Amino acid sequence: MLRIIDTETCGLQGGIVEIASVDIIDGCIANPMSDLVRPDRPISPQAMAIHGITEEMVAAKPWIEDVIPRYLGSAWYVAHNASFDSRVLPDMRGEWICTLRLARHLWPGIKYSNMGLYKSLKLHIDTPEGLHHHRALFDCYITAALLLHIMEVSGWTPEQMAAITGRPTLLQALPFGKYRGESFEDIARRDPGYLRWMSSNLKTMTPELRLTLRHWLDT
Repeated sequence: MLRIIDTETCGLQGGIVEIASVDIIDGCIANPMSDLVRPDRPISPQAMAIHGITEEMVAAKPWIEDVIPRYLGSAWYVAHNASFDSRVLPDMRGEWICTLRLARHLWPGIKYSNMGLYKSLKLHIDTPEGLHHHRALFDCYITAALLLHIMEVSGWTPEQMAAITGRPTLLQALPFGKYRGESFEDIARRDPGYLRWMSSNLKTMTPELRLTLRHWLDT
């Protein structure tokens, strides 16, 4: 069993307002669950505009620590951008698989949001009525469709997907700076000195950025 998890939060720093999951069992989607959660901080206006969950909707709901036992019990947890969900959630006592990282391995150079991948790969799945993108259960179904497609295309086992999740991947485009949005391949060809400057002067960088700079400077 693979359990897909999604959360909606008060903002980028956390504060869960909704959690949901679906299970993949023998290639089928089963056991949908979802709970609204009372957060430990105010919901930011930006987050509220995205998921539509208001302070009034969660004021009387249980805390995440009271809800999370329902979601335990799987050896494998799957999320799109699992580093975020695993950080904001209590310990889930299982290994994480990230469909975002898996997609970067399989399909370089495209948009990697779960809905962006769902549309570009022309996937289809029946989603719950009355919900929309950026509600946790709806997004679980989208990620489940993506995971099933990844497994079909790649043949990867859960162990292989967890191993890939744990490895940094090459970035396709520079996420900031004067060449923001341009591919590392183009920058390495036109201005390799800029990449050398980044490698020497950035005090903090993600493992993905460090690996990407090393790759193009050694090429």
